[in-house]
Amino acid sequence: MFWPMLAIALGFLGIAVLGVLAVKVFIEAQRLGRQVSATTQRINRAAEDLEHAATGLAATGEALR
Repeated sequence: MFWPMLAIALGFLGIAVLGVLAVKVFIEAQRLGRQVSATTQRINRAAEDLEHAATGLAATGEALR
């Protein structure tokens, strides 16, 4: 009787550990998603700034001709 009860207890403990790890993975995946979103916004902003700078440089180059 002892061994089946021990097996059930260890099985429950294993499922509980897996549940805790799943929650941690979910939280880290959400944090990574937020970081990717912020980085994407920064890259888009930098690309727009570069486009504006290139437009101004092209206008200056045309004026020098």
